[in-house]
Amino acid sequence: MTDAPTRAQRFAAIVVPAAKRAGYTGHGAGARLARDAEMSESSVSRMLKGQAVPDMKFWAPLANAVGIQLADLLVEMGIPLDSLRALSESNQSQVGSRSITPQEAADKLGLTDPIGREMLIATIERLKRLETHDAADDQSGDEHGGTAAQM
Repeated sequence: MTDAPTRAQRFAAIVVPAAKRAGYTGHGAGARLARDAEMSESSVSRMLKGQAVPDMKFWAPLANAVGIQLADLLVEMGIPLDSLRALSESNQSQVGSRSITPQEAADKLGLTDPIGREMLIATIERLKRLETHDAADDQSGDEHGGTAAQM
């Protein structure tokens, strides 16, 4: 009878093959990945060995560096996207409805695992920051690059 893989081992099973496909092989691969994912080399080393899961704030840069979709990583780690989609679509069109906090979302989804709750909350907060950033870019009306590109 074999033990079920740990969360860190599952994370490594997703990221390690993607990192290899993305060219993170050979001498210095861990250092390059650490730089590209904005992580410390020791964190990358532990992650690649299946000893630790990086802080959620590194998931998006890590997914980008190794060429996988953040959504795929979330699903593989047990965060169903349908639950995130349902939260974004629920009651927001109704007059008088109020937004809920990420913590309330975790409660409504019945998430009791502290790591799962933290991952959901961090994901929601990251998505909200990205939406705010995208909206600011859209409002600038700048479709042809930055100020230097327009000169």
